[in-house]
Amino acid sequence: MKKLLAEFIGTFWLVLGGCGSAVLAAGVPDIGIGLVGVSLAFGLTVLTGAYALGHISGGHFNPAVSIGLFMGGRFEGKSLPGYIVSQVLGGAAGAAILYLIVSSSADFAGLGTSPGSFATNFYDANVYGVNFGMVGALVIEVVMTFMFLIVILGATHKNASPGFGGMAIGLALTLIHLISIPVTNTSVNPARSTAVALFVPESMGQLWLFWVAPIVGAVLAGIVYKFMAPQKED
Repeated sequence: MKKLLAEFIGTFWLVLGGCGSAVLAAGVPDIGIGLVGVSLAFGLTVLTGAYALGHISGGHFNPAVSIGLFMGGRFEGKSLPGYIVSQVLGGAAGAAILYLIVSSSADFAGLGTSPGSFATNFYDANVYGVNFGMVGALVIEVVMTFMFLIVILGATHKNASPGFGGMAIGLALTLIHLISIPVTNTSVNPARSTAVALFVPESMGQLWLFWVAPIVGAVLAGIVYKFMAPQKED
């Protein structure tokens, strides 16, 4: 139960901090943080969450991470359902808090229905000046999640430099966002995508991609890393 609570809180923090920065701070005229700031915010939520909660649950905060670690032989399959449910619920709670904040504004007139509203993920949409299609979205989400898991598996390996895993993982997620926000608003995390999609029903039709692609990338990474580092974990 303690591990599941840690995963709930960590995913809550990721969605509230990462999506919250996009919704509340990115577009403020003159002083907004922009896409670079949002990228940093997502990385910082994972970095801080990993150091605060990683010693309790492993600090996954992402169904794709849990699945990738399982495929890499670093996580027990019997724990997967509980972790994934806790992550989705934690993300939804973070999105709910964000909604309460947004809706408290005197100017609030709904979240809108356009792609990217409320930090939702998308494809086939011209949100940042370029329209990337479904194939581009699939490719970038698979590849970015693949590399995210390669970093996680490597940075947390028994032979890696101790104490620096959380930093490497947080910086990796920052880089991933810097690359892929214009393409899909960056998911690499089904719980993060589901959390905000719950409040924008129009985005639910594309949500499948942000489950399938990250899981495929994570599975591939787990297999590849296990092949590269076949020695048994202590």
